[in-house]
Amino acid sequence: MAAKEFDVVVIGAGPGGYVAAIRAAQLGLKTAVVEREHMGGICLNWGCIPTKALLRSSEVFHLMHRAKEFGLSAEKIGFDLDAVVARSRGVAKQLNGGVGHLLKKNKVTVIMGSATIPAKGKVSVKTDKGTEELVAKNIIVATGARARELPGLEADGDLVWTYKHALTPKKMPKKLLVIGSGAIGIEFASFYNTLGADTTVVEVQDRILPVEDAEIAAFAKKSFVKQGIKIKEKAMVKKLDRGNGKVVAHIEMGGKTETEEFDTVISAVGIVANTGGIGLEELGVKIDRSFAVTDEYCRTGIEGLFVIGDATQGPWLAHKASHEGVMVAEFIAGGHPHPVKPETIAGCTYCHPQIASVGLTEAKAKEAGYKIKVGRFPFIGNGKAIALGEPEGMIKTVFDEKTGELLGAHMVGAEVTELIQGYVVGQKLETTEADLMETVFPHPTLSEMMHESVLDAWDRAIHI
Repeated sequence: MAAKEFDVVVIGAGPGGYVAAIRAAQLGLKTAVVEREHMGGICLNWGCIPTKALLRSSEVFHLMHRAKEFGLSAEKIGFDLDAVVARSRGVAKQLNGGVGHLLKKNKVTVIMGSATIPAKGKVSVKTDKGTEELVAKNIIVATGARARELPGLEADGDLVWTYKHALTPKKMPKKLLVIGSGAIGIEFASFYNTLGADTTVVEVQDRILPVEDAEIAAFAKKSFVKQGIKIKEKAMVKKLDRGNGKVVAHIEMGGKTETEEFDTVISAVGIVANTGGIGLEELGVKIDRSFAVTDEYCRTGIEGLFVIGDATQGPWLAHKASHEGVMVAEFIAGGHPHPVKPETIAGCTYCHPQIASVGLTEAKAKEAGYKIKVGRFPFIGNGKAIALGEPEGMIKTVFDEKTGELLGAHMVGAEVTELIQGYVVGQKLETTEADLMETVFPHPTLSEMMHESVLDAWDRAIHI
């Protein structure tokens, strides 16, 4: 059978791949997307979206327990874990169908199967019906990543879980150990702890949430501990002894090893890119610790071959992947898109309290040689936060003292994952502290704290 010809073939239909395919098709390029499992990829089916649905359930459950504070009554509060999970899966399913519809609407050819790149400009797809050969001037690899497994701590789906098992639990953990305190580990710790699991988090580095600003991470830690989460920093799980319905964890901390028994362990120790077995290395693509090395336009150095999203360098976030997908499609179509700058990409963690940040932390700004001004504003000084019953939180802004450039913004508290975008837009527009100070923020809103944090950097805050 003759090979089918395309202008662009995208491998992987996650938030990087399907967006790249849609944008390429919109630009008049004949486009195909190859997906071996789920439309929408991990993010939509097993990551960002279903975890947010679970966390929303735990947030409502938490609020129900606080009903009295709001002059309300709620008795016999309980939950049905199967129903919570069913809602989460339903949300993912709805969006999965939506991706299929968008690809069809944009006339993208969808091929379900496993792709390899046997030679430059060629894609071979193993499908249920056999092998399909495709020819394309441009190939975009958007194969994503999978959970990293440490030797001896491998998941079994029964006692030791990855994020996938944690999203579809067969039981409610009574005593839970979470290994790793990045966004994924902390989100699951927050979810299960809120539903009543006795939760311990172990982090190998000297603090939880290691990529966040140290002050924000310390604030979050205090809040987690108050909620009953036990946190062990500078600690390492050396070994797991699995027995009948229980796991004995050997945790090394401060030169000593202690053992503790749990009924469930969630491993959240980072990711490994899905770059093996496709043919990338054979074509000459440089791979660094599983991630494909590319330039700022996601080019691999092999003509017409691009790698985007979690399969390349970080930050490993869905919105970065989508943006790269659009950029590469526009580049292929002959446009002059701006490259995606990692420091302009916001990170959000949807635990309770939420955490969000963009740009340089205070420590990184100092390290980079900036003379800085730092502003802070607490939630307790904001009318809307008090009215919501959410007085715990903080907004922190970091500026270049000389130019007034916003170098970074870091937040912890209710709804900060929505607020952060204000600073992201500000940064993109090269806003100075003067612009932000002169902006009128609506009242009463949480966003007013963003204004006050800027004012505070220049000792001009009104409400503290």
